[in-house]
Amino acid sequence: MRLHELKAPPGATKRVKRVGRGMSSGHGKTSTRGHKGQKARSGGGVRPGFEGGQMPLQRRLPKRGFTNIFKKEFAIVNVKDLNRFADGTVVTPQLLRENGLIKSSKDGVKILGDGELEKTLTVQAHRISRQAEEKIAAKGGRVEVI
Repeated sequence: MRLHELKAPPGATKRVKRVGRGMSSGHGKTSTRGHKGQKARSGGGVRPGFEGGQMPLQRRLPKRGFTNIFKKEFAIVNVKDLNRFADGTVVTPQLLRENGLIKSSKDGVKILGDGELEKTLTVQAHRISRQAEEKIAAKGGRVEVI
């Protein structure tokens, strides 16, 4: 079977309801909208979440907490991910982005201590966990907070 031979199974597709095409079509005159009323008008209908005047669920539920606008979000990299670099490499946020370990540095890069490190590296990051720092130092590497 080839891509151009693919076909929807019988009963998978339904004919489109064509409205406003004359009385004999069965969907003429009012075009399935009924007579008058808000839903019969062009642009008619109610907004999403409207409950006929009853206090909407979104407004009935209690609000809790707040969003800290000063919160910093760090791109996370684990120690085990640094094994792809050669010995003696200076690992910078720029290098991490080029190698696809992080998508964007957001407010910086944080190195976490998951996994084992087998290389001697100089790691430059905005934040680093104590465990990650110990693992890098144990292999003879250096940590620089930028």
